[in-house]
Amino acid sequence: MREVVARLALLLTLIFAAASPALAFNPDEVLKDPVLEQRARNLTSQLRCMVCQNQSIDDSNAELARDLRVLVRERLVQGDSDKAVIDYVVSRYGEFVLLKPRLSLRTVLLWGAPIGLTLAGIFAVFVFSRRRATQERPQKLSADEEERIRNLIEK
Repeated sequence: MREVVARLALLLTLIFAAASPALAFNPDEVLKDPVLEQRARNLTSQLRCMVCQNQSIDDSNAELARDLRVLVRERLVQGDSDKAVIDYVVSRYGEFVLLKPRLSLRTVLLWGAPIGLTLAGIFAVFVFSRRRATQERPQKLSADEEERIRNLIEK
């Protein structure tokens, strides 16, 4: 019975350990000033890992993510504001490094293009169907024309 309980406890421990989030940052990266460290954690959770691409650099174990975490902390220690740190990283890696992109003409076009194209398609279908409805219908063949067609088919 003890062996079953021990195995069950081990199994539950492994399940909970696997389900819990892993801390990607290393203890040597942590700043001594808790205020600066909190700002750093806030900033690194907003930046995308360029290797993993759907993870923040705060959650990523990639070497590039580690370098970016260190870079963010260095910039904060030098006295940069949060905005200045983000601007610096964006200037080096582009807007893609932001997990939540800034609102700009480019992002509006990117997200608005599918809606605009869908509306243009609906408008085109509407205009095409209206034009087709107003077009003159072809006249029915006269009896003489039908007779000529029957004669041509029979030959």
